[in-house]
Amino acid sequence: MLETEERFVWSGPVRLWTERAGDPADPAVLLIAGASAQGVLWPDALVERLVRRGVQVIRFDHRDTGLSSVVDFDARPYAIADFGADCLAVLDGHGLAAAHLAGGSMGGMVAQWLAVHEPGRVLSLTLIGSSPMGYGPDWTGEPLPPPSAALQAHFALGLPPGVESDVALFRAFTGPGLPFDEPAARAMLELAWSRAADPAAAANHQRAGRTFAPDRLASLSSITAPTTVVHGELDPMFPLGHGEALAAAIPGARLQVVPKMGHVLCSPGLPEEIADRVADGL
Repeated sequence: MLETEERFVWSGPVRLWTERAGDPADPAVLLIAGASAQGVLWPDALVERLVRRGVQVIRFDHRDTGLSSVVDFDARPYAIADFGADCLAVLDGHGLAAAHLAGGSMGGMVAQWLAVHEPGRVLSLTLIGSSPMGYGPDWTGEPLPPPSAALQAHFALGLPPGVESDVALFRAFTGPGLPFDEPAARAMLELAWSRAADPAAAANHQRAGRTFAPDRLASLSSITAPTTVVHGELDPMFPLGHGEALAAAIPGARLQVVPKMGHVLCSPGLPEEIADRVADGL
């Protein structure tokens, strides 16, 4: 087991749980989770592999998830820029001027926002199963493919919230290509539910994701950080066209398509493979 250091940092009035693993003298990788996801949903195996590759790793709970602050969204709505500010607060709280960013799904959009608007804080980008940060109602580019029919059918089931519902969701996110490691996923999701201050608050991320502003529509062509786009061949949430569009929009970006991979890292050996791809891109 890795030795880790937990601490809380402040992003304005919002308190954020963070955890650092590895030597603080090593280069830092900040893991930015997707919508409604706690930091602990980055698999331990991925963190351990990155540390063995010679970096320190910081993961954290977004606002409205895990041990971080619960926000009254109606009174104080937030958007991608606020998630970006939270990331900067995490770096500041750990005394880091800049870091390598690895973002998954919505976390990849937050990483893009930082690379555009706070380039001095970003050493490199690894965007995993993500999409251009401006994709949504105001998107001006070519249409991108919708979620797979199977995933849309799963969403239509309307399963009640809980561990079993999330296990079913992660099975659907894994898709048909790779085996689903249900015991590992269940243990990770049970941990997440056990430490959630208010499980319902995470749904605010969906509202935040629908909040569009000019800062999200800024051109990705201004990104100068070395960028690797890692995308699952069979991603059911953001089909491969999203990763292709993202890599095409960022100068010099490398697209790495992972055969048979879906949208989450719940297949045996996959967390270690993705960790290696992150480390190789530093």
